Amino acid sequence: MIDVLTSYTFLIVAIGTVILAFACGIVGTVSVIKGQSLIGDAIGHATFPGIIFAFMLVGVMETYTLALGAVIFGIFAFFTIQIITDSSKVTLDSALALILSSFFGLGMALKSYVQGHPGFSGTQGIDDYIFGQAAYMLRTDVYLIIIASVISLLLFMLFYSHIKIYVFDPIFSKSVGVNTGLMNFMILSMTIVLIAVGLKAVGAILIVNLLIAPGVIGLLWSNRFPMVLIIAGFSGAVSAFTGTYVSTVYAGFATGPSIILAMSILVLLSMVFGSKGLLHTHRKRNQGVVS
Repeated sequence: MIDVLTSYTFLIVAIGTVILAFACGIVGTVSVIKGQSLIGDAIGHATFPGIIFAFMLVGVMETYTLALGAVIFGIFAFFTIQIITDSSKVTLDSALALILSSFFGLGMALKSYVQGHPGFSGTQGIDDYIFGQAAYMLRTDVYLIIIASVISLLLFMLFYSHIKIYVFDPIFSKSVGVNTGLMNFMILSMTIVLIAVGLKAVGAILIVNLLIAPGVIGLLWSNRFPMVLIIAGFSGAVSAFTGTYVSTVYAGFATGPSIILAMSILVLLSMVFGSKGLLHTHRKRNQGVVS
């Protein structure tokens, strides 16, 4: 089992998933605090038809082209949600559900078409973008993840003070000259890009967990924004490494679901033992009753 840690395949997959989960944990925390977690879910599902369209245009499963198609459809899905909520009485939750199901349904229909059409060949890897198949990640996939993650984290650090004000006090942020529209667009752009590059590792259905679960873990352990971000990033990274290791050692365990399972266990442990978890809350109540 220790030999696995030095194998080339494990290292490629582990590097890609750990960096992706770390970046998703930090960027996704903003959406969790803002109460916009489901937007990531809708966009994650909406990127799938973009992958199929990109494949139909170029005819090959090329990493960068498929990621670009996912980004384009993610942006299109977001603006569609905005149009629906701004120009009708449809609520945000309903709009998210409509876009999620409609776009993902379109992707599944297109997938069935290209897999059954004799004019398209080399479609075996398309299913990997639904549930993820990190075991088949290539160096090009890891390079793309590293580029997207590093750029996202650099932007986050560069605008950290503005993001912090925007997250906790949007009204005050406007008064001090922070462009809230730009901050919202930047966070959204980073989210879409990370979703697009992470689809092959985790899949369109599970990718949202990389954005939500680490932020939840961080918030269960701390009230300080910097500490929440650090906990979120490292909990995502630890879950990714653990899930990758388990899926490599034990045959039959898919990497993406294993990562999500490890992350879910951390969420449950945090809900029980965290500084804002059940045990701590129960202890405080008992102390209040005694006093």
